[in-house]
Amino acid sequence: MCLLDEVVEWSADSIRCRSESHRREDNALRAHGRLGIACGVEYAAQAMAVHGALRAASLSLEFHAGLLASVRGLSMHADRLDDIAGALFASATLVSGDSTMVLYGFSLADSNRVLLSGRATIAFAVALGEPPAMRASL
Repeated sequence: MCLLDEVVEWSADSIRCRSESHRREDNALRAHGRLGIACGVEYAAQAMAVHGALRAASLSLEFHAGLLASVRGLSMHADRLDDIAGALFASATLVSGDSTMVLYGFSLADSNRVLLSGRATIAFAVALGEPPAMRASL
């Protein structure tokens, strides 16, 4: 499932992605005819994954799949996403990390306001003893 439509900008420390998928009736995260605000965490997580892949490629490193280990300090400033008229922008900023896990600050916004924000820890599957056949590489 890919929720993001494009990478607007990225650097070694951050990424900003655009999406229009929140209004699609076939959005895989929809439940009971709506797309709740908590689904915004998945939009941000996908931006973090894209950032990790781009960063690994730019540094000629092997990319490893990550698992969302925790979300902290989550603030939600809307009830749902499917009633947002314009594009959504998922942003993530790398705070710290190493080869076993990283910490990102993230937000999901429309053109006027932040809809959701928080921090997420991503643990890399290779650090968790994942079998080599399951590892993703560029």
